[in-house]
Amino acid sequence: KYRGSALGVLWYLVNPLVMMGAYYLMFGVILPRQDLEHYPLFLLVGLVVWVFFNQAVMSAAPSLLDHGALVRKARFPREIIPASVVTVQLVTFVALLALVTPITVAIRGTVDAALLVLPFVLACLFAFVLGLAFAVSILHAYFRDVAPILSAALLPWFFLSPIFFEPDAIVTGHETALFVLEWVNPVAPYIDGVRDIVYGGQLPGPATLVYVAVVAALTLLGGRALFARLQGELAVVV
Repeated sequence: KYRGSALGVLWYLVNPLVMMGAYYLMFGVILPRQDLEHYPLFLLVGLVVWVFFNQAVMSAAPSLLDHGALVRKARFPREIIPASVVTVQLVTFVALLALVTPITVAIRGTVDAALLVLPFVLACLFAFVLGLAFAVSILHAYFRDVAPILSAALLPWFFLSPIFFEPDAIVTGHETALFVLEWVNPVAPYIDGVRDIVYGGQLPGPATLVYVAVVAALTLLGGRALFARLQGELAVVV
């Protein structure tokens, strides 16, 4: 993708860093958060998770159409196409976390045992995104409005996810909103889980760990089943 550019794969770092700078200016300087230490890192960890989710799903949606010639001419498991898209984004995501985590560890001054749980949370996140990728890629192959609808939905979804704030900071009297932000939004527990470990140096709560595992399994199984059901005419529709 970035062959021939001066920065090469380092361009993958630009998006979350630019977003972090813009949102830190708004929420850390203009509307400062006094209750969170090292707010830029708080923001960055949430943004890194979101960027992986957003780019993986949006790249997967048109992936079958983008490789239509291959789908029509070769016999192979078509799931490989959206899976490869998600895997590429995963490599970038893990590389970003590998850069951010030592910084947060250095600031805390301790290497916490919670880091041992990080691979589990990341595996669940990958399975969740992969299941969504299977679903949106096969649906977009049949219904070309899926990707534009998804693009429109991701913007409000972004602002309703706990990237700029902690759900616990929501004022009393808005318990329904808190429940929706924490548990109805399926991305939120993954953001909270990764941030608890990388930024906070603490284990996610048991409810969060159960949630990310169950939702990952259901989404992966559901997305894979939908893909298998609809792929019969795939060579015709692409």
